[in-house]
Amino acid sequence: MAISMADEGVLAAKFAVMRPFLDERAWRVYLGTEADALGYGGVAAVARASGTSQVTVAAGLAEARDPGARALLERGRSRRPGAGRPKAEDRQPGLKEELDGLLEEGRRGDPVSAVTWNILSLRDIARLLALRGSGCGKDVVARLMHEAGYSLQGMSRVLEGTQHEDRDLQFGNINAEIARAAEDGEPVISVDGKKKEPLGAYGRAGETWRPGGDPVKVLSHDFKAKDTVTAVPYGIYDIAANRGFAVVGTSGSTAAFAVNAIGRWWLEEGSLRYPDATRLLVTCDAGGANDWRSHQWKDQLAILAAQTGLRIEVMHFPPGTSKWNKIEHRMFCHITRTWRGRPLMTAADAVAGIAATVTGEGLKCTAVLDESDYPTGLAVPAARVKELAERWLDRSAFHGEWNYALLPVPRPAPGPEPEPERPGRCPQAQLNHPALTGMTPGDLGNLAAALEIPFGARREAANYTRRQGRDSRNAASYDSRRRIDLTGHILALRLRDHLHLPSRITGPLLGINPGTARRAITLTRHLLATSSILPPPAGPPPATRLHTLEDLRRYAAAAGITLTIPRNTPETPN
Repeated sequence: MAISMADEGVLAAKFAVMRPFLDERAWRVYLGTEADALGYGGVAAVARASGTSQVTVAAGLAEARDPGARALLERGRSRRPGAGRPKAEDRQPGLKEELDGLLEEGRRGDPVSAVTWNILSLRDIARLLALRGSGCGKDVVARLMHEAGYSLQGMSRVLEGTQHEDRDLQFGNINAEIARAAEDGEPVISVDGKKKEPLGAYGRAGETWRPGGDPVKVLSHDFKAKDTVTAVPYGIYDIAANRGFAVVGTSGSTAAFAVNAIGRWWLEEGSLRYPDATRLLVTCDAGGANDWRSHQWKDQLAILAAQTGLRIEVMHFPPGTSKWNKIEHRMFCHITRTWRGRPLMTAADAVAGIAATVTGEGLKCTAVLDESDYPTGLAVPAARVKELAERWLDRSAFHGEWNYALLPVPRPAPGPEPEPERPGRCPQAQLNHPALTGMTPGDLGNLAAALEIPFGARREAANYTRRQGRDSRNAASYDSRRRIDLTGHILALRLRDHLHLPSRITGPLLGINPGTARRAITLTRHLLATSSILPPPAGPPPATRLHTLEDLRRYAAAAGITLTIPRNTPETPN
């Protein structure tokens, strides 16, 4: 009997109702019973009406006529045992062992540590297995790795790294100072710079409620153009009042910008909220614009302390603990929530978003725009750094690098340092003695007269080289330094050759430093060699070498010489 299109339509409506209520096996058997009831042509008609293949309908018809199929139903199976392709590891013995070997080769990290990872992708592993004769797809590799306990995992930011030994003590110190300031009615603020944000149609994380199918359209990439302006927020959180204040700049995140933001908060809110305040406690992290090592940060705070008349006390959190700063989880997290899911087209948008930030706990925020230019890379002069340390800074006994105060009125300037005493010298007449030089005074004078011309030429050439051709009148500035004459040069050489005195003793005896004494000895030797001048024969040297000033005193006293020893001559060897 032919089955009409109308009958197939009735079947299709019935099948659409029944399909959601049946599992795979019951659906297959049900289609078979309908085909059996229709008779000849029923399998094809049921297949067309249900949208399944005739093979599936015929299989259901066979199961409906097979009494043994009930046993499958009792065991909860949809197919006969053995149906489907065998697993890859069953078809290829040793596949799991090959996979374990590849995973071990691709592992990185210290084998004895808790941090290891694998650099091979699923496709890499499948390709390498095929090269080793064990072919399988990446899906099989993924299944075997999951069964072995592997999974795709990102990195979890839970390790704190190296902790400073006084971290907990500093935390307790900060909490105690906050409590003390709150009890005295003094202001306490938590400050920090927030993440910089590019202004323009750049995407941001998060979602916002909008009409369906009408998302905010932003750029498909995050690469900033050359003319892109960056918003630089710096926040001040008043801990006692639960009020936020942010300054949004468009220049650099410098210490000058940070301190200017604190100054604006004090002018617009702090001075009105705390009219009787005498000090301001500032808590901040250890880096960024408020880095504890920054001289500019302290310099600008000193200026602010002088302008406001407040003793500004600063307490830094130890390195690596910036997330404990209250502004992070009391203010910045809520600003991020306000900004989510929409681009910051202009600096005004950033300011408006911060100003709109409120919480159920009572937080309210004020935001202002600062378009001033704050150049980076400015250095504080060394003289100013010294002045800050001597007059403006009051460091705590406990980690003074983290805990310090800037005084509203600097300490009096210290008096001028006394000028260093001009080094003395032993008179040449005392040193020009045969026992000290090995030559008679007359012989030493004759040697000086013989070397006078080459010595003068040498000095004039040296002066001209130093002046680099400038007018000779400028030589006065050079000649004003402590120098020795030709006789001093010869005495330095004779004291060295005859007494073996080290330059650290000879130099101060002649009123010069040891380096100058060594150069004088070298120059005199050179002049004697180049001028072919033979010095007169010298007497026998002392039996023992003289190493110290005390050795020289004893030797001179034994020879009947009284030496006037300068006070700057070292008493002991270096």
